Amino acid sequence: MSRFRFHQGGSPPPIVPSVSTTRHSAVSIINPVSSLETPGRPMNRSKMLSFGITAVCLGVVGYYAWKFTARSAYESARYRVVSSAGDIEVRDYADLVLVTTEMRFDAQGNDGSFSRLFRYISGDNGQQQKVAMTTPVFMERGSATPINEPMNDQDNTDGNKAQVQRGQMAFVVPEAVASGGAPQPENANVELRKRQGGRFAAIRFNGRMGEESLRQRESELRDWMKGQHLTASGPVEYAGYDPPWTPGFLRRNEILIRVE
Repeated sequence: MSRFRFHQGGSPPPIVPSVSTTRHSAVSIINPVSSLETPGRPMNRSKMLSFGITAVCLGVVGYYAWKFTARSAYESARYRVVSSAGDIEVRDYADLVLVTTEMRFDAQGNDGSFSRLFRYISGDNGQQQKVAMTTPVFMERGSATPINEPMNDQDNTDGNKAQVQRGQMAFVVPEAVASGGAPQPENANVELRKRQGGRFAAIRFNGRMGEESLRQRESELRDWMKGQHLTASGPVEYAGYDPPWTPGFLRRNEILIRVE
């Protein structure tokens, strides 16, 4: 027998669903809306986002890891490690031939000094000879008395002069070029000189060569030298092994002091 009864006149009444129909209808009503935000879609977006972030991170790490190891492709000034203690080493260096230029020490090569040396190894020399890049780039401070220079207009509000310190920047001439006679510089502000070999105490660190970092590391090195009864016999040298754009945590920097 039919569940439904007809009104008089044969017109069917509105359907009153049973409980089972109600459940079915509720599912039917909810599912179309839910299908617009199925659980799979947010999960897929999340997975894609995670994959993208991971890929970018791996790419960045891989790139800088390559940059970090790329310095091994350059000839580096040779030395023999006599002893070591953590980040500190005592080294013996042979004689080196350097191509040098004056620099403003606090500029760290951004005053044109690095460019002058780079032009020399790129062929700006008497023989128009290209010379391979080497590591490290050596730097020394000049006189302990700063040199007065006019400040730029933006800073010179009271007519004072800035206190700057001169120094020297140097590239190491490759051994093969040095032994055959390094080409003479064309630029009058660039010159060749010999770095006498000998024994050095050196401390290695990463980061940027800021004044505070340099003071701290030099003090640490001198304290260690004192404990080892090593006497300084020359000026402090600073050595950088990486191009300027290398992140600080991947950089290799050193402070060296000649010892007796």
